[in-house]
Amino acid sequence: MSEQKPEAVWVFPEEPKKRGGRIALIIGLVVAALVVAAVVVLFLIPRGDGVPTPTTSPTASKTATPSTSPIPTVVPTDLPTAPVTTPPPVPDPSVDAFRGQVQPRLDDASTGLELVQSQSGDAAVQVVDSLQNDAQNLAGQPAPTAIAAQWGEAVNVYAARLQSLRSAYSGESDTSGALDDAKVALGQLRSLVGL
Repeated sequence: MSEQKPEAVWVFPEEPKKRGGRIALIIGLVVAALVVAAVVVLFLIPRGDGVPTPTTSPTASKTATPSTSPIPTVVPTDLPTAPVTTPPPVPDPSVDAFRGQVQPRLDDASTGLELVQSQSGDAAVQVVDSLQNDAQNLAGQPAPTAIAAQWGEAVNVYAARLQSLRSAYSGESDTSGALDDAKVALGQLRSLVGL
């Protein structure tokens, strides 16, 4: 029989868990959160400090009030107020400046109408929807007074032609007439601004 040799095993006593530091940290964080919350609440609560708002009286003179103190106190009865201002009127743009503002959308409309000619179904409807969004932006653009009335009418006609074109593409009907009408309406808009 073979003799068993004793095995060396290291045995360490279990160390006691120290939780005091963790508990103190948690308590400190809770206290800090409460302090921050209290400070925020103090700043958010409106205070009625009882400070009267200055009012103006119809008289423009300053009166002195008698006082028992050695230095007389002057209390103004009319405080200067900021004048009520209305926003300045929007300057009337020149036709050249207006052309520069609307030309990108008008150029995109020309490209879109050429593109929609080769499309059908949902793809064409999406292109026309994009053109209708551009038409709404054109309608919201303040035109010079020299062409404002004609511009408004021409944009309305163009938008109506785009709606007819969209209906033609969604209904799978003949789109050539509606497409030609939209191109003519776009041409009128372009000619109004000299494009």
